[in-house]
Amino acid sequence: MIRGIYLLPNLFTMGNLFCGFFAIISAIKGNYPTAAAAIVVANVFDILDGKVARMMKATSRFGMEFDSLADLVSFGVAPALLIFQWSLISFGRIGWLAAFLFVACGALRLARFNVQVETVAKGLFNGLPIPAAASMAATTVLIAEHLGATGIERNVFLLLLCYGLAFLMVSNVKYPAFKESLFQGRAPFRALVIVALIFIVIAAEPQISLFTLAVIYTLSGPVKALLGLTGLLRGRTQGVDEEGVAP
Repeated sequence: MIRGIYLLPNLFTMGNLFCGFFAIISAIKGNYPTAAAAIVVANVFDILDGKVARMMKATSRFGMEFDSLADLVSFGVAPALLIFQWSLISFGRIGWLAAFLFVACGALRLARFNVQVETVAKGLFNGLPIPAAASMAATTVLIAEHLGATGIERNVFLLLLCYGLAFLMVSNVKYPAFKESLFQGRAPFRALVIVALIFIVIAAEPQISLFTLAVIYTLSGPVKALLGLTGLLRGRTQGVDEEGVAP
């Protein structure tokens, strides 16, 4: 600290924190789509701070701790308060306990990540990353507001989603770490075309496209785990059929 801190990466982290705080204020005021959008924007700052720090060789313990604290606000407290104010408040105590569980599991997920950062295989996350969980909650609010979804069905879905996301964050389900490989090395020319097409789709229908991306990523871990378990069981069954005894 005497030698100073790296300014640029921490400015992006500050932008992440600002978006999270702005989302909290917006949710309290009842501006739910604005709060959800702020959480999505916070994801962009979260990706950029780590990427810029690695490109500048400016990673530090201070930056990692600051990033974790900002993430807890932007991706833990902000989405929990958003979905509570928007939907779970109708369940009373059950609702705010579900929101608290989301925050608690998010904090545990961040603490586990900091402890296991040197031991987990590169390119993988152990459990659903808290920014992805927050994005899933925020984009659900966005698409529900876009489609005009109301009623008890919406509230029950949000309650179950809150518990599901909390469980996935503290689980051992593996998720791909796309931001670790983002912008690294060379890529074929068509990759730039694909990125441009993705931007066009998001700009045309942002609520639907962002929600779809969040769903795909959130389900990718459990689906891959189930496919792996199915393959393992199939292999054991074939071994029994061929040899007559379990391997």
